Amino acid sequence: MFNTGKSGRAAGVKKLFISGWPFLLCVLIFLSIRFAARNTGLVDQFYSLGVYPIIAKTFSSVSSHIPFSLWDIFWLLILFLIISGLVLVVLKRIKFSWYILRTLQLFALLYSFFYLAWGYNYFRPGIEKRIGWKSPKAYDTIFRSVLDSIISQTNQNYISVSTSDYLKIDTLVENSYSKNGKYLGIRYPNGTRRPKTMIFSSFFGKLGVNGYFGPFFNEIHINSYLLPVDYPFVLAHEKAHQFGITSEAEANLAAFIICIKSGDRQLRYSGYQSLLLYFLKDASQIKEYREYIDKIDKRIIQDLRSRQKYYLGLENKNMSDMQSAVNDAYLKANKIEKGVKNYDQAVSLVISWYYNSNLITE
Repeated sequence: MFNTGKSGRAAGVKKLFISGWPFLLCVLIFLSIRFAARNTGLVDQFYSLGVYPIIAKTFSSVSSHIPFSLWDIFWLLILFLIISGLVLVVLKRIKFSWYILRTLQLFALLYSFFYLAWGYNYFRPGIEKRIGWKSPKAYDTIFRSVLDSIISQTNQNYISVSTSDYLKIDTLVENSYSKNGKYLGIRYPNGTRRPKTMIFSSFFGKLGVNGYFGPFFNEIHINSYLLPVDYPFVLAHEKAHQFGITSEAEANLAAFIICIKSGDRQLRYSGYQSLLLYFLKDASQIKEYREYIDKIDKRIIQDLRSRQKYYLGLENKNMSDMQSAVNDAYLKANKIEKGVKNYDQAVSLVISWYYNSNLITE
């Protein structure tokens, strides 16, 4: 009788552990995140520059050999399992309590794996601190100087783009990362980056999403509806995420530097034009705004108008607003305080880069 009771308790403990270990892991990851947020230097040293490059190399070495998106297929499978489970509950083939338990276990594991595979990078110091940039004091003056420079360079690098050799562009972006990664404090090569086309490009086009990084399989995704002129910048932006740059503003800065430092004119034009849009958005609040617009080559103005019309034609406003709200909440939950406005903060980072690279003086 005694042995039977002991055996029964052991079996109960084992069953409890099997059911509860995903939640235990989830709690441990949550606590480690709180620690990481308070110790950003340790995150950068031991995770971002230590553990993560090994993870990126391992995962990307597998996913890069597969031509389609594992990330998209994975989430289709997750959705299928959740819906199938609900159907089985309705048909009374499985208990509702069992379904809820398994669903919660699944999301606990997804949450944990996200941070282990890539998400801890959210808690590394900002690029200005990592590289040791000084903050310019005469910000408004430098803003005007940098805007003038970007307008001038956009004009000089104008090129009519209708079609593109995307394999060539991928090689050019990789070469630029190899040569200019030092400006961003990244370690090249950090695995293998094979751009993949979104399986649901039309759907994501309606959301206003041109690209995304899938951390579970270390994959880069590009929307097939992306205009050729935008392809180099968006590709460089998503590659920045693969290098462990989580901030959208920092990824925009990386894409800008990688594009304009390239010897290829199409990459330079894509980089300058993309940042010109961010600078003009900020410049719309100053009295000289019209003067800056008049400095832009008329062909570029036409490009920007055509570009706006094209993407507005793809986008569904309600769906785009919903995606933006979800993305905003996601970014804020991961210590990106400005949420989706973080994209626009690329302007201040570009100004800091110009200033610290001695391209502009106060």
